[in-house]
Order: sequence, then C-alpha cells, then structure tokens
Amino acid sequence: MTPGARAQAAIELLDEIVRAAREGGAAADTLIARYFKTRRYAGSKDRRAIRELIYRAIRRAGEVPASGRAALVGLAREDAVLAAAFDGAPHTPAPIAADEEGSPAGVLPRWLADRIDPSEHAALLERAPLDLRVNRRRADRDAVAALLPGAEPTPFAPHGLRLPEGTPIEASTPWVEGLIEIQDEGSQLIALAGKATGGMTALDLCAGAGGKTLALADDMGNGGRLIASDTNRARLDRLAPRAQRSGFAGIETRLLDPGREMAALGDLRDGCDLVLVDAPCSGTGTWRRNPEARWRLSPDRLAKLVETQARLLDLAADLVRPGGALVYAVCSLLDEEGAGQLRAFLGRQSSFAAAQLPFSAGRYQDGGTLLSPGHDGTDGFFVARLVRA
Repeated sequence: MTPGARAQAAIELLDEIVRAAREGGAAADTLIARYFKTRRYAGSKDRRAIRELIYRAIRRAGEVPASGRAALVGLAREDAVLAAAFDGAPHTPAPIAADEEGSPAGVLPRWLADRIDPSEHAALLERAPLDLRVNRRRADRDAVAALLPGAEPTPFAPHGLRLPEGTPIEASTPWVEGLIEIQDEGSQLIALAGKATGGMTALDLCAGAGGKTLALADDMGNGGRLIASDTNRARLDRLAPRAQRSGFAGIETRLLDPGREMAALGDLRDGCDLVLVDAPCSGTGTWRRNPEARWRLSPDRLAKLVETQARLLDLAADLVRPGGALVYAVCSLLDEEGAGQLRAFLGRQSSFAAAQLPFSAGRYQDGGTLLSPGHDGTDGFFVARLVRA
C-alpha cells in the first residue's frame, strides 16, 4: 500500500472509532481487527503503519473529533510527510484545503482538564509497557525472566516482570506452559492488598475475566474457597480456560443479576474473610492503553458510575465477616471515584476502618493509595484496604 492508501485506511477506521465512541460501540482494537480481517491484501507492514497512524491521531485529540478525516488532518498539520499523503490520487485522501480545520491537539476533554493532576497528563498518553505476573506455584520470577529477553523485575510487585510494549508474549514458552499472566503491575498490587492466604473464604465481586481472581488463587496456594462473580456472562466465562491454563482448580463462579446481586450471594453474608471490589469506573487510569476511552466519558456517565460504586461497596460490606477485609479499587485518577468514594463509605459504615497496604508504591490519599502512570509507572488506580471491626 502507498502512504496515501494507508492514510485513507486510517481515516476510514477513525470514522468507525469516532462513531463507536459517540454511540457506545466496540473498542478501537476490536474495530481495527475487524477491518483487517476483511482486507487480506494489507500486509503486516501496512497493518502496523495504519494502526500507528490511528493511535497517533487518537492520542493527539483530547476531544472527540468531528470525523476521521478531521482527526488525521489535525495530525498532518504537524507532520509534513503525512500531509504529503493527502494527494488526491485513487484510494488516497483528497488534498488538505488551506482553510480546512483539523482536530485540535489536547490531552483531556475540557470538562476534565482541571480534575486530574497536570503532572500526570503527559504520562496518561504514553505507551504502556507489557507487565506480567509470574504464577509462583509453577515457577519463580528469575527463572521466567531468563526465558524472556528484555524482561526486568517490576519495581513494586514482587512477582511481576516488565517487557517492552508490543512483545509477542503469547507465542512464548512461559505463556504456553501457564507460567505467567498478562497483568499490569498496579493490578498485581491490588490483589496483594487482599493479603489472601490459604484457608480463606474470598470473593472477587466484580471479577470480569478473572485476572485478579487468578492472582488471589496464587496467593491462597490454590487452597481455601475462592468465588468470582460478575454481571457479564461473556467476561466471566473467560475465567475457566485461564484458570485451567494456569493450573488453578476449584474457583467458583456466580453470574449476578444487576441490582439483585444479593440473591446469588446471600449465603456469603457476614462470611467472607476477604471481598475484593474492583468496581466499574471511568477508566481514566488506563487511557494510555485505551486512549479513545477519553471520548466515551461524560459527566452523566461518571455520575452513574459513582452511584454504582457506592452501592457495590455497601453490598460488599454486608458480605465481610467481623475481622475480615474489604479491598476497594478503581482504575481511575478522579477523586469522586477514589478518595471521595472512600470518605463517603467510611461515613456510612462505621464498623470499617482503613488499614495499611502491603506495598510502598503510590501516594496516600485519605486512607487509600493512588497509583499513577506518572508517579509509579503503573496504570492509574485508587486502592484501599478496609477492615471490619
């Protein structure tokens, strides 16, 4: 493909991504994969170049672009080589008019600009590294690192390894043999906050596909009782094959009905040693992995998420036994989802108190800890460990 053809393909894909962001459609990665599945003529170099163009344009635009062309024109205004690809030849973009407007550059949507620490803005759009968690019931970190060129220990997570972004890990021997899981260091620290041990009854309330569930299983030595629950069947169904590959047996799963979760969890009331609430959130802490997610967040959506988080925290409180622990986490840098949510919870639930976390990373915030890309090199998370009297 010529540079112009690559630019045209990027515009077509950006149109789809912009539309999906406005309408709640599929993520950018999914749309890109679908596009190339039906265009076998695009070679690996073409696919890589087009993907790079798309993500450069996405990262550059803090606000939702008017169109895919506007997103790429904005980028071309800063890149003479790209601008030359708008030459009007067949299968290439029309030339850029002198007065044609491109998307303005920006890091954050305007309504969020003063709600996230400015020192974090640049880091939020950097490329994230590839972090792994070693399944220590099968291997130790040094042995796995020796099998992965370029692997370095993560700074804070004791069982983590870090590789350059884009490393083809799923073709490696450690992956095939179930020695590792792909997991950001921040997520590994959240699991460590549970201080899970064998013999516990532990619940991962918002388990999703089970990344933190598997980390808890490793901490529990594949012993005790571990339950993973979620309201999304498709995501929860991904846990079983992951657990099998990693060698963790006996994890219970429970599909929950949104708003009626206690109907499936009532037998656990006052009975869990640990409840992990990795709550649905804005995802502001993961924008370096999903930069188009900035275009999906709105004040109304944020308000609904904050309401859901509070409800799930109160639900979890009823499941923790006296003396047990509740770990609350969100992949967000916003106060209303993190420290503000914790303050409100402690105001409602006087039997809980914030406890010390078992790691040194992050910055203390009103009983919890904020992890962030700029400060810690992790995805952005707020995490707190709360113990019931």
